Amino acid sequence: MAIGVAEEAVFAAADAVLERGERPTVERVRLELGRGSPARVGALLDQWWERLAQRLRGETRLPALPAEVAQAFIAVWQQAVLLADGVAEQGLAERRSLLETERLRVAAVENDIRQAEAQARQQVAAAQAAQRAAETRLADLEQLLVQRQEQMDDLHNRCTELAEERKAALQEASSQRQALLALQQQLNGEREATATYVRGVEDRAHREVDHAREESKATAAQLKAAGKQLEQLRQRLDTALAQLSEAQQVAAAESAKAAVLAQQLATPARTSRASAKPPRKQKQPSSKG
Repeated sequence: MAIGVAEEAVFAAADAVLERGERPTVERVRLELGRGSPARVGALLDQWWERLAQRLRGETRLPALPAEVAQAFIAVWQQAVLLADGVAEQGLAERRSLLETERLRVAAVENDIRQAEAQARQQVAAAQAAQRAAETRLADLEQLLVQRQEQMDDLHNRCTELAEERKAALQEASSQRQALLALQQQLNGEREATATYVRGVEDRAHREVDHAREESKATAAQLKAAGKQLEQLRQRLDTALAQLSEAQQVAAAESAKAAVLAQQLATPARTSRASAKPPRKQKQPSSKG
């Protein structure tokens, strides 16, 4: 706004504000003018208040009137000014009430705006954190995707290798199957030859068993006959032992008789030397058998 605003314009704006029943202030005058710096308007408004006092005293507006008329006019003017001040004060009170209500509403709105702004900042912070988390998660997923792709490539290569190994294994299995068939045929031939050989061995074994059984029967008969002979020999041995025992008893009796006879033959010399004595009667040993 221009600093050199004219004082007439400021005075006219102040008069207009006062005519509306409002107290002229710097802001109201500037609002009425639509321009002007606060310092310039404030200085000119101070001059307007001084001239207003002069006008109220009638020093400027009524220079040619008689003193009584001028005094009456001043009294009327002062009364009008007082009434205007009362109306202005009432209007100002209403305006103040409206302004206070508006201020409270604006304060509530500002509070709501601050709360909304705080919530918005929290939401923005949460959104930024979520965005960072999402970016981190996206990076992790991209890395995981790369790892999965590498694993899939490895699996594909492994599947190719396994397919080739399977093909080679099938070929080897086919070769081994053919070799197994040939081996089975060879085993079947050997099994038949073995069965034939076993049957021959079993036949020979059966014949040998029959021969051995017959030999066993003959041997059993021989053993039975030998047993009978052994029993006869045992009986003859028992008889011979009995006879030997009797012979031993007879020999013992004969030996006793010989001893008695030898004793009798040795006694005549003694009997001749003792003729005065009667001969002692010898007790003959009893012999058995």
